[in-house]
Amino acid sequence: MKAGYSAFAAWVLLGLPAAGQPLLPPPHFHHLALNSTDPEAAIGFYTKQFPTTARANWEGLPALVSPSHVMIVFHRVSAPPPADPEATAYWHFGWSVPDSRKSLEIFGGEKLLIPFYTDDAGASVGISSDTYPYPPGVPGRTRAQLAEAAAQKLETRRTGGNGYIVGPDGAIIEFTGNAPERFDHVHMWQNDPLCAQAWYVTHLEAIPRRGSAPVSEDSCKQPRGAEPSWPSLDRRGTYRSPTGGVSFDDVAMNWYMNQTDKPLAPTTGHLMDHVSLSVGDLDPWIAKLKSEGVVFLKPLYRIGATRAVMIQGPSREAIELLEDAP
Repeated sequence: MKAGYSAFAAWVLLGLPAAGQPLLPPPHFHHLALNSTDPEAAIGFYTKQFPTTARANWEGLPALVSPSHVMIVFHRVSAPPPADPEATAYWHFGWSVPDSRKSLEIFGGEKLLIPFYTDDAGASVGISSDTYPYPPGVPGRTRAQLAEAAAQKLETRRTGGNGYIVGPDGAIIEFTGNAPERFDHVHMWQNDPLCAQAWYVTHLEAIPRRGSAPVSEDSCKQPRGAEPSWPSLDRRGTYRSPTGGVSFDDVAMNWYMNQTDKPLAPTTGHLMDHVSLSVGDLDPWIAKLKSEGVVFLKPLYRIGATRAVMIQGPSREAIELLEDAP
């Protein structure tokens, strides 16, 4: 088993509490930290495109606050941050919008849309509901499934759906409907998606992805699926199996397997630098994580009046834990 797993991980993998191990209250999703050459311009972009958001300050740092109180906190950098969407575990982030088809028209008019490829020949759409409906439980179709849909003369749904826009500093931002506007998710890559899900449940008391089957230590490591599927932000398609994920409050952190043969790089210093989770009392969390062998990237430090530590996730993603006492 990978370093960072504890002796009681098998219990959590099966959805059971570890013998004699008290569970701490789960953390809350506090913010996503982005590096930006111009935080004020970036905030102006987001408040325009997602009008329920507002500019804020958090511990002296410029921030954007969503109606759900989740924030994006900006760190000013002198040079454009690396933003390769396949380089690190953090891929993109997204918003729910009230009407994704209406958002499609707005974003298309402002020339913000990123092509959503429907095959490896280069055909694309702006939103998933302009593609064939997906097979049950799968967000895409393989080559064989695309051919099957064409043979069956399936019709596109043309309601709801998700698409992507390009934001400041090269950010990829997903919009998905139809629901009240709010910061909705962080989408990721993982070297071993099911083992990563177990890691977050074990160490951070996260809620496992809805509908995910129980896994054991012996079954969490699985090879990447052989067939990519579309629609995809990559013309070559996206490998969507196996998949995993967790949630903190109403923010999902879902992932597919690393799409390349290159190891995922550390996230710090990249556009999507880290995510921050808040806890009421940081000290027992520090003790718990140290006892479980979790890697600490930064020992105890302060951000303004807030105490924090930074740990490393299973695919070298930086995760900050903040003390945010009620």
